[in-house]
Amino acid sequence: MKAPRAVIFVSLFLLTFQSKAQTKFDHSIWDQILLLNVTKDGKVNYGGFMKDSSQLYEYFTLLSQNPPTEQWSKEEKLAYWINAYNAYTIKLVIDSYPISSIKDIKDPWNKKFFKINGEWYSLNDLEHKILRKMNDPRIHFAINCASFSCPVVWNRAYTGANVESALENQTKKFINDPLRNTITEDVVSVSKIFSWYKKDFKIDGKNVVDFINKYATTKIINQSKKGYKTYDWSLNE
Repeated sequence: MKAPRAVIFVSLFLLTFQSKAQTKFDHSIWDQILLLNVTKDGKVNYGGFMKDSSQLYEYFTLLSQNPPTEQWSKEEKLAYWINAYNAYTIKLVIDSYPISSIKDIKDPWNKKFFKINGEWYSLNDLEHKILRKMNDPRIHFAINCASFSCPVVWNRAYTGANVESALENQTKKFINDPLRNTITEDVVSVSKIFSWYKKDFKIDGKNVVDFINKYATTKIINQSKKGYKTYDWSLNE
């Protein structure tokens, strides 16, 4: 016996609705916690995150139980994994707080200390096995290693809707930040991020300097002048 057309229509509607609902992730909890505990210039109140730990752990539960699927757009996946990296970096720090540097923690980036969809991950897993393989070098200015010389933490959550403009803004902000990159006619001293991940910036036949110049207010003219700043690993609080 065939099902009535109305029943078939409702079933198809529900399946379509569920499919669409599963292609987006609600980062509003993370957005609220960031607004409360990160200043506009990226200083992090780790004590505040500890006080808001119930909300933070609610967000971890959402991350763990709702990983990206093939149906998600690239923008939604980028937002999910960037937020996950930053949120779990906060967790790593507050689990050992007070500390003066993330390097006070034993092997912080290889430590498998959180689960997503039942699988244990480290921060290096998220960065090297997932985010870098998405072939967008701007992620290096969105993820934060809890250190002063890192790109500043944006005090909003990345979403599928804002991630493109946010990555552009974060990249431009970092490259033109005189505390993290010095680019003048006489002195060129840039972040070691451009050395550690140089191959990520070599896209479409261009090099690291080409990438920097795309966003820099003052362009690098003489590449032979280029050097690297000492990386400050002190906690970004």
